[in-house]
Amino acid sequence: MMANHRRVLVTGGAGFIGSHLVDTLLDRGFRVTVLDNLNTGVRANINAGADFIEGDVRNTDDIARAFDPSPDIVCHLAGQASIRLAWANPEADLNVNVVGTLNILSAAKKHRTPRLLYASSMMIYGDPTILPTPETAPALPVAHYGVTKFAAERYVALAAEDPEHPLAVTSFRMFNVFGPRQALDNPYQGVLAIFLGHALRGEKITIHSDGEQSRDFVFVDDICRAWADAIDTPVTFGRVFNLGSGRATTVNQLCDAVLRQFGQDRSTFEVTTAPAQLGDIRRSEAAIDAVAEALAWRPKVDLERGMAATVAWARASESQY
Repeated sequence: MMANHRRVLVTGGAGFIGSHLVDTLLDRGFRVTVLDNLNTGVRANINAGADFIEGDVRNTDDIARAFDPSPDIVCHLAGQASIRLAWANPEADLNVNVVGTLNILSAAKKHRTPRLLYASSMMIYGDPTILPTPETAPALPVAHYGVTKFAAERYVALAAEDPEHPLAVTSFRMFNVFGPRQALDNPYQGVLAIFLGHALRGEKITIHSDGEQSRDFVFVDDICRAWADAIDTPVTFGRVFNLGSGRATTVNQLCDAVLRQFGQDRSTFEVTTAPAQLGDIRRSEAAIDAVAEALAWRPKVDLERGMAATVAWARASESQY
C-alpha cells in the first residue's frame, strides 16, 4: 500500500520527539492519529494535519478510541521519561512505561495491527563496560527508568512471537535526543536542555559530579528520519537498534559548547558544581553500525549546529524558557 493509504498511531505525539515524528510522517504521506495525555506534551506541538485524541496509555478506553479506526502502524513513544521522577515514584514509572506498553500491545493484537515501533532507551545499558556500546551489550540498568524501559522492550519483543498475531516490531534505544520543542524550563529534562534553559534565562549552570561523565547527543530530526525509514524496511523487523551520534561528549565540553552559543565562557558566566545525582551514568556512547547497515542511516546534524537551531527556536517562540 502507498503511504497515504495507511494510518499511523503515534502515542506521545504531542511530546518533544513524538511531535517531530508526526511532522515527518505527514510529510511522507501517512495519515496520523496522536494519542497524548498532555502531561508533558504540548497541544500546540501537534501538526494541524494530524487527528488528536487526548488520552492516556494507562486507560484502555482512551486506547480504544485511538484504535478507531484501526491503525496500520503504531509508533509507541508515550512514556514517563524522567530519571529523577522515576526514583521519586517508581510505581508511576512502572504503570506508564510497562503497563501502558502492555495496553498498547493488547490493542494492537485485538485490531491485528501489523507493525509497531517502540521508543526504548540507552538507559537500559546502565554504566556500560564497552564503548561505543553495541546492541549486544548486557542490559544492566542502574535506574528505575532503565528497568521499566527494558521490561517494556522485552514485552514488545515477546508480542512479536505470538503465532496467532503476526506483528513486525522494531525497538530504538535512543541516546540523548535534543532539538526544538524540548522543554527548557523543566528541571527533569536532559542535561543539554537544562543547560540551554539556564543560559537563555541568565541563570547559573550547575554541573553534577566532576563534569567528565559523557553523553551521546543526537538531533531530533535525525531520530525521526530513522523511525520513518524503518517502517517499510523488513531487515529492521524483530530487531533492536541504537540511535545516537556515535560520539561521546563530556558534560564539561557540553557546558562550554552551550556558553559559546551565547558568546560566553566560564569567565563571564557562573558555573557551579554539585554532587552526582541518583541513577546518573558515567559514560554513554552509541555504536551505530547496525542501524547504519540496516537503514543506510547516519546522523546529519552535529551538536553545535543542532544547538544553534534549538536556541534560534527558543528565541523565536513564545515558550517560557
